[in-house]
Amino acid sequence: MRKTATAPHPGHPVRLRVHHRARLLPALLALSLGLGLGFLSPARAAEPAVAPATAPLPASPLARAFAAAWERQPLAAALPQRQDAARAQQEAADSLLAQPPSLDLSTRTDRYNRDRGAREVETGIALPLWLPGEKDGTRALADARKEALDARTLAARLQLAAELRSAWWAWQQAGQDQQVAQARADNAARLASDVERRMKAGDLSRADLNQAQGAQAAAQAALAESRVAALAAARRLQSLTGQPPKPADGPPQTEPEPAANALPGSLADEDGADAEGAASGHPLLQDLAQRSAVSRRALELASRQTRANPEIAISTRRDRSAAGEMTDQTWALALRLPFSSTPRNQARIAEANADLIEAETQLRLERQRLAQEGETARAQLDAARLQLAAAETRARLAAENRGFYDKSFRLGEADLPTRLRIELEAFEAERQAVRSRIQAAAALSQLRQALGLLPE
Repeated sequence: MRKTATAPHPGHPVRLRVHHRARLLPALLALSLGLGLGFLSPARAAEPAVAPATAPLPASPLARAFAAAWERQPLAAALPQRQDAARAQQEAADSLLAQPPSLDLSTRTDRYNRDRGAREVETGIALPLWLPGEKDGTRALADARKEALDARTLAARLQLAAELRSAWWAWQQAGQDQQVAQARADNAARLASDVERRMKAGDLSRADLNQAQGAQAAAQAALAESRVAALAAARRLQSLTGQPPKPADGPPQTEPEPAANALPGSLADEDGADAEGAASGHPLLQDLAQRSAVSRRALELASRQTRANPEIAISTRRDRSAAGEMTDQTWALALRLPFSSTPRNQARIAEANADLIEAETQLRLERQRLAQEGETARAQLDAARLQLAAAETRARLAAENRGFYDKSFRLGEADLPTRLRIELEAFEAERQAVRSRIQAAAALSQLRQALGLLPE
């Protein structure tokens, strides 16, 4: 066996070569080629294809609208590919080598100068190796990125739910306002017709007819305005769901009441030390916690990657010094150890540390904001329900008064201005009651939004 060593040059990695003539080294090269070409990652059993189960359609119209809106989102369209990329990163972290192997091919000849038949052909393969702790750190980072993708998706769904809920209840309120305006216009038309008939009979004057027709014109103008508002609200909702909304029969359905303990404990705990464990409830906190986890794993990996990956190279050389001479074959085993670069390592560590500090600070601020938002939403819901009870009482009393004065007016016991005033009061009371119902339903929806609950 013949050993040769080359003196290290400053700034270059150390390279050791050992030349052998043993017959066992071809087997070692074949094994290395097998590692490079077929065993980069552990064998995985083929997973059987599972047909996707057809999920039942949500019963709530709001939930169905949310499902339609989510299908139109760019993130939803790209989600399968991002999930494939995350799984590919996990598989790459499970590889036996830090990087794909490289094949080296070289040849030498004196054909273009002396042409004595000298030939030399060298073939080798270089196998990058993991640094100490780098493989586990890469796997942990890949797992954290996969979980961060899931958390980001859930947070995006919640943000879409906020926009959809706002558009949904605005459309519901516009539709209810249009129905009330239509009822007012119908009542004004009937009243004007009755006044005209009584004027022709001599019971009322022309001034009374003018007042009745003026009230009818005002009702028609309010109806036209409500139709435009309903159309604009419907178009806004359609821009999210991609399909025109269908007016619901009857009063709008409200979302389920959240449980008493629906407020995550992480929202009230402002001094939690573990960001990942503290944000187990709200999707926005989960998203920020997973971002913090990714930054932490990146920082740990950067602290371990202090240099480029070492390489082990196995090569064989076949050469002859002149034509007609016997071909000689030698084998080489080389180890490449790169030197560390302190400035580059410090830059990666500082950047990862900055991302970690930013993510943890944002998580703490978001936890405080969501806690305050949840308390505000609960107070708004309580106030909306009190307003609803008062508005319904007022609407009921106004409707009774309208019935009384309508009968009195038909019997000639009440004058037309009083009848018109009572009609307007009844209309305003009914419109306020309808709006209070929508506001109470929207307040409940806003509370669910603050608690991180999706439409159901």
